[in-house]
Formats: sequence, structure tokens, C-alpha cells
Amino acid sequence: MKRLLWIAAVATVAVVVLVVAKQPASAHHSSAPFYDDTKRVEAVGEVVRFVFRNPHSFLFISAPNASGDVVEWEIEMGAAVSMRRTGWTPETIRAGDPIKAVGQPSRAPGTYGMCCAQITRPDGSPIRP
Repeated sequence: MKRLLWIAAVATVAVVVLVVAKQPASAHHSSAPFYDDTKRVEAVGEVVRFVFRNPHSFLFISAPNASGDVVEWEIEMGAAVSMRRTGWTPETIRAGDPIKAVGQPSRAPGTYGMCCAQITRPDGSPIRP
């Protein structure tokens, strides 16, 4: 009887380990130290370049700031491997494309960065990969 209980316990642990190991790893570092999640900023302008890479992709937009000066916004995006799973490629967004980004602003004073942005066309229509 003890041997049967021991085998059942080992089998249960093995099943639990397999189930947990099959789950995708979604843990990641927080963006809170770098971006202010209590605020939103908007940049409407033209794509300068789209850097599609791991661990983070970046979108650079030439757009006016609050005082009307044209600046280059840096938008931190997800990993290329994750974005590719949803259909994104390096050609999804090209230099010269008009774009609108709304996201969390950088905490670094004097910089023009954002993350966790919703990327659309200037009229609000979605950009589909």
C-alpha cells in the first residue's frame, strides 16, 4: 500500500511539473522605473525608423513636442519574437509612414520616450500586420 501511495505521489508531481513547464513564460521586468504609468502622452508624426529586434523593438517618430518643436520620439515596443507571432515584420511600419502613438511617457527629464503605446494611423485607424 505504501508503495502504491509513493507511486501516485510521484506521478502527481510529474504531471504538475509538466503542466507548469508547458505554460509560456510571461515574467518580465517592470517598466515603472523608466516610464510613468499614471500619465499619457501622444505623438503624431512621421516614422524615422523601426528597429525590429530582441529584447525590445523601437519605433522612432519625428513629431512636434508640447512647445511645437519637432523632436524624435523613441517608442519602446515588445520583443521581435513576440511581435512576429502576431504577424509583425520589419516591413509592417516603414520610414516615412504617418503614425500616431499614445503611451506612457519617459520619466527621464528632457527626453521624448514612451512605452506601452497604442500605435495607429493619425486618424486612429489600426495598423495591421
